[in-house]
Parts: sequence; structure tokens; C-alpha cells
Amino acid sequence: MNTPRTVLITGCSTGIGHATALRLACAGHTVHATARRIDSLAALEEAGCHVSELDVTDEASMSAAVTRVVEQHGAVDALVNNAGYSQSGAVETIEPDDLRRQFETNVFGLVRMCQLTLPSMRAQGSGRIVNISSMGANFVFPGGGAYHATKYAVEALSDALRFEVSGFGIGVTLVQPGLIRTGFAATAGASLPSTPAPYEEFNRTVARATAEVYEKGPLARLGGEPDVVARAVEKAITARRAPVRVRVTPSASVLTAQRRLMSDRMWDRFLRTQFTPPSAS
Repeated sequence: MNTPRTVLITGCSTGIGHATALRLACAGHTVHATARRIDSLAALEEAGCHVSELDVTDEASMSAAVTRVVEQHGAVDALVNNAGYSQSGAVETIEPDDLRRQFETNVFGLVRMCQLTLPSMRAQGSGRIVNISSMGANFVFPGGGAYHATKYAVEALSDALRFEVSGFGIGVTLVQPGLIRTGFAATAGASLPSTPAPYEEFNRTVARATAEVYEKGPLARLGGEPDVVARAVEKAITARRAPVRVRVTPSASVLTAQRRLMSDRMWDRFLRTQFTPPSAS
């Protein structure tokens, strides 16, 4: 087995974070699994994880979580930034507070967690940071502008960070999951704002299309379970050399390649086969 590492993971209540914490704990790593509600981590505690509350939109919560790990183990060997969600809806319909909350969770919290863990990594001359991005950092679906924007931001920040910390022995990896069967689609649908015409029907279509893609559309067969992402994370923190980007599931590879081959106008025409643009009529 590879040398056991002390790993801090955000967003472990369900889905990818939960699967990653469980896999790493079973592999013998010291796992600090976190979530906003500690009661959602009972199963991980039973599996041998250290559990604690961590809200990536709260400075005191983030600082306390990192300090606790450093005091117990001397350093955070690996950070997995997984906490995040999708704020759906046409751009014009998203309330400013909802847009800020999306960036606070998906981007600003991720950056702050990196800033808080890097000093201990630099002090020991090694470390790994794994940022959970998305295949949605390579293209944009209508009704997902806010979410996609956060993932584009995560990619840019991670690319800069990778260069900036490489001289300290720290590797940074971006993991781009495709369709993963979690509660993501339900959360995205629930986040849609209640809006009048002309966007009401469009937002309903976004919710319906998101659910169909994850549950019964042809792309669902190209998706995967949360553990396939957990395996990618495990490899990223244990590999001799940290990979730069890892796409997970065939859906991520297929859609990313499709977008790369299409011009912007071709992509728009493709989207019109899946969504009807809002209009005045």
C-alpha cells in the first residue's frame, strides 16, 4: 500500500465526498470528513473517519477545521475540495444573493481552504490538492450559467495554483466528473428560482431536462456511481506525480470532445435540439 496520508475532505454528507472519504479510510488513510451538518457523517465515523462540521462559506468554520487537523497530525497531507452545488436558472432570473452564494460555496470557499492548508504542506515540503471540477468546465448548458461559471473559475485558479506551488513539492489536480448518479440533479432542480414569463417555462424545461439526463436519457448510460470519482481522487493523491486533469466517466469525455469539435454556432444549434430558447411570444 502507498504511504498513509492525512486527508481533509469537504462536502462529505453524500455523493462524491462520502464515497471518497469511505474509500480512502478503507485504504488506510487518516480521513477527516467534513460537512455542514455533522449528523450527516455518522456512517463515515463508523467506518473510521474523523468527522467534524465545516461550512466553506464561514471563515471561522474553515479555519477551525484546518487547525484541528494540523494540531493532531502536524500537516494536511492532502486536501480534497469537493463541497459544491448547482444554482440553476436563466441568468436574468437568479437573485444576486443566490449568485453570491453559488460563488461563495463553489469558488471562494475552495480557494480559502487551499490558502489555509498550504502553509503546513509547504512546511513539510509535500502535499496534494484535489479540486473537484466538472465536465461543465468545458462547455455550458442553458440554465446552468452560474454553475458553469464557478467551474470555469475553479479551473483557472487551479491552473495558476499548480504552477505557483510546484516548487514546494505540492501537486494540484483537477477532477472533472461527468454524469454521476448522486442527488446533484434533484438539488439543481430545487435551486431553480420561481419566475414569471418569459422564463417560467424555460426554467421548468431546465429542471425536467436535468432530471432526464441523469435518470433515463441516453447519456445516463455513459455516467457512473460516486465511487468512480473516489477512485480517481485516490489515484491523484497517491500517484508519484500528481495528474493535472482527470476526466471521469465516458459522458465527460464524449461531451467535451463534441464541444471541442463544434463551432459556437454549431453548439448553439445542438442545444436547440434539447432546449427551447425563451422568447417574447
